[in-house]
Amino acid sequence: MFEEKPQSLQQRVTDLAAEALQSGQPATWFEPLYQQAQGDTGQVPWAKLEPHPYLQEWLEVEAIQGKGQSVLVIGCGLGDDAELLAKLGFKVTAFDVAPTAIAWCQQRFPNSSVDYQVADLFKLPQSWQQRFDLVVEIRDIQALPLSVRTDVIKAVASPVAVAGTLFIVTRIRDHGTIPDGPPWPLSDQELAQLHELGLKEHDRVQFTVSEQPEVRQVRLVYQRITA
Repeated sequence: MFEEKPQSLQQRVTDLAAEALQSGQPATWFEPLYQQAQGDTGQVPWAKLEPHPYLQEWLEVEAIQGKGQSVLVIGCGLGDDAELLAKLGFKVTAFDVAPTAIAWCQQRFPNSSVDYQVADLFKLPQSWQQRFDLVVEIRDIQALPLSVRTDVIKAVASPVAVAGTLFIVTRIRDHGTIPDGPPWPLSDQELAQLHELGLKEHDRVQFTVSEQPEVRQVRLVYQRITA
């Protein structure tokens, strides 16, 4: 999440996130943002109406086909990543904490095979634990503050099946620096928690954007080696 948008939109995101954090429910700012957008994708910072390019590249380079394997898309937004995976033959479950986002997905893709659901990352169904062959997480961890980072990383790792894959796209930061988010980039020390949870880093690619050379983004692929 969080591509560059006009300052007024960025300020609205910052204000909504701060209010949610003060309320003790840091994930609740997404729904009002989608509601306030009133169907205008230009008011949703991460809405590109196409699959994320880092996900597309990985799927193409690795020549990945779903073949009926199960995939969970975390924080699916407006559904473009989920739809791409469905076209490749995956059995896709995609969720978002914002009911308006899920309704928007269902409106955009009325004949979709994707199982779109409203769900809270902090309260995932027990039936999802270590169930999915592939879990896709694109800029959701960084959208939540450092105070809940440990819980968020645990939640993201929990649906990955043994021998399954976790795909992550995120901004990263140096250890010891305190980000002024949102977004709140991850450090390698935070990512190391995934190893403690039974996942091993399999691949890492770093990207920079010419308009923002100071922003470091990575595509990470993990595999679960232990339950």
